[in-house]
Amino acid sequence: MDINISQEKGSVPVTVVKVSGQLDGQSYQSLITAAQEAIAGGTKSILLDLEDLTFISSAGLVALHVIALLVRGEAMPDLENGWAALRSVNKSRESGMQEHVKLLNPRVEVLNVLDMVGFSSFFAIFTDRKKALESFS
Repeated sequence: MDINISQEKGSVPVTVVKVSGQLDGQSYQSLITAAQEAIAGGTKSILLDLEDLTFISSAGLVALHVIALLVRGEAMPDLENGWAALRSVNKSRESGMQEHVKLLNPRVEVLNVLDMVGFSSFFAIFTDRKKALESFS
């Protein structure tokens, strides 16, 4: 998996995290670490560009969830206790749509996984980069 981070300006400054390759048990920690570093640097809004993401596993879903928690200022679940981390997704889903983490251009196979686990009701998903950037406030 490759991660490329850039800064863009919509209504507010947005950190764009472009993820390429496979987001799975081997790579999900790298994405979480990149998000932690961006947040520590002052990032308040993250757009995850998933156009070149070819596969997402349950560990990848946990990474998306953890990023949403971190941006909201919440504690990260214990990732060593995998099922507890996955169960915490349901708790967060109940809190509604994420305002400061959004997804851009997931491929059909990734979008199908996101839909299957209900992440499309948890994350706003955009196909237009400009509209995605402007959606942050």
